[in-house]
Amino acid sequence: MNQLAGKKAIVTGASRGIGRHIAIEFARQGADVAVVARSGDLLQAVADEIVDLGRQSVVQVADVTDESQVAAAVDGAVEGLGGVDVVVNNAGGNSFSSPIVGMRFSGWQKTQRLNVESAVHVLQAVGPVLLGQKSGSVINVASVAGLFGAPMMSHYGAAKAAVISLTRSVAVEWAWAGVRVNTLLPGWIDTDLTQFLRDAPDGGAGVLSRVPMQRWGRPEEVAAGAVFLASEASSLMTGQELVLDGGLTIMP
Repeated sequence: MNQLAGKKAIVTGASRGIGRHIAIEFARQGADVAVVARSGDLLQAVADEIVDLGRQSVVQVADVTDESQVAAAVDGAVEGLGGVDVVVNNAGGNSFSSPIVGMRFSGWQKTQRLNVESAVHVLQAVGPVLLGQKSGSVINVASVAGLFGAPMMSHYGAAKAAVISLTRSVAVEWAWAGVRVNTLLPGWIDTDLTQFLRDAPDGGAGVLSRVPMQRWGRPEEVAAGAVFLASEASSLMTGQELVLDGGLTIMP
């Protein structure tokens, strides 16, 4: 406990799933947390949990695909918290599958906006603060889908691969200032976004057949990885990928 004592963090996509667990675990570890997402009611519930843990929370309702809304949310979060030490670009996701032939380009664009451009908006908004204070940790949440081919989800795999590349580039750009930038790569995690797979006739057995640990990851396990990347335990780590996938990516 208290691995993040005194830290101030911003977490996007914090209203549910992995983002919610990261925000709450950061609070458990001693951080004050600004939560960002589109749903004010859900965000307030997360903020209330953070306050119940004895930490400060700031709610910023924003669409992360909108540059101006992101800039306002980051400004509000920094002002409300009195600074920022950790930034988690967690907002993202995928709402469809399709072969590349026949995929509507609007769907491709929507996926890039949500997963890649949203992270760019946050980086551009918070970068001057982190570089000015010459410290900070940025965690971009991608997916193991960005490490290898993603048939029927090329739009999502390409977006997450872009996040990995973006992380590496920005890590080099910001290293001089002591600002670390890393990527968190979950595999198959038990959240509402993957519920449709567990609701399939095989109960998700097909998905788990290629996972050596033969189980779904838990959101709190991903949150623990985020705590590591946010803390001084990873102080020499930048431009790297932390993979949490039960062994999926080591399968031949």
